[in-house]
Parts: sequence; structure tokens; C-alpha cells
Amino acid sequence: MRHVTPFLIKFAMTTVILWIVLGIFYNASIGNILIISLLLSIISYIADVFVLPNVSYFWATIGDFGLAFIGIWFLGNYVFEGTTAVEDAALISAAIIAIGEILFHRYMKQNVFEDIKLVTPRELAISNRLQTEFSKELDEKDKKE
Repeated sequence: MRHVTPFLIKFAMTTVILWIVLGIFYNASIGNILIISLLLSIISYIADVFVLPNVSYFWATIGDFGLAFIGIWFLGNYVFEGTTAVEDAALISAAIIAIGEILFHRYMKQNVFEDIKLVTPRELAISNRLQTEFSKELDEKDKKE
């Protein structure tokens, strides 16, 4: 249940953005929009779950932009008619999705990743340092003297 709500939010966000850009401006059918939105949401959400805890939000958003652009461009070549400028539609859609991903990543941090402690490379370096303690030997002979 922890991942259902964020996935539905991501799916709804992607569907609305694609409907506005592809449906209104490029006359794509709602079926094609739902197919692209579903596939893009699944791949993007899985990537967010595994990548987002390990990288900064900036790089995650850049990755989501690239994934959205390539996904819409690739799938758009198969589901749209030949007269549609798929590259332009993919670029505009991916840019708007990337803006929405900024807010979605904040939501994920607060609600999904709240109990995950992120370990930075600096913390790994510090935790691997070993120290040696020096002290006198506590031996029975020393106690008697």
C-alpha cells in the first residue's frame, strides 16, 4: 500500500500532462495517451524507487526528463500517425513532466522514503576508519604490586 498511492499520483500527473500536450495540441487519442502514460509511469516509478534514494533530486529530475523524452518519442513513433511531430511533442511533454517530477520527488521523500537513512560517501569513508586504543595491560601481577 506504501507504493500504490505514489504510483497513482505519478500516473495521474503523467496522464494529465500527456492529455494536455498530446491530446489537445497534437490530437492524440485518449487510448494512445493512456498506453504511453501507463508504460512511462511504470518504468519511471521503478526508477524513482531505486535511484532517488541514492542521487540528488537534480540528477533524478534530469533522468526523469531523459526517460520521459525517450519513452514518449519511442512509443509515439508507434502509436501516432506519420504526420505528428513526435520529437516536438516528446520534448514539450518531457519538460513539463520534469517540472512535475520536482514536486513528486519531494512527496516521495516525505511519504515513501521517510524511514530510509541515506548514506553519503563521506559517511562511508568515516565509518571505515579504524582506531586503536593503547592502555596498560591489566594483569594479576600488576594488581598485586
